[in-house]
Amino acid sequence: MSARPLYVQLADVIAAKIGSGELAPDRPIPSENHLADEYGVARLTARRAAQELRERGLIVTVRGKGSFVVEQPPRDAP
Repeated sequence: MSARPLYVQLADVIAAKIGSGELAPDRPIPSENHLADEYGVARLTARRAAQELRERGLIVTVRGKGSFVVEQPPRDAP
């Protein structure tokens, strides 16, 4: 149990996978339906997590194609 909203927790999990390289740049992230099934959350929660990731600049969504991890600049870049 956490005071943080469930969608933020899910976004954090996906962001960690992006950071670790498990989800590589220019590769798709799992669909909202797949995320909902995999993490046992409602599809709306998965959708809001994807929106959170877009707001953080970690993914970009292409209508009809899916959501993709964006290329991250090196952490030591200005």
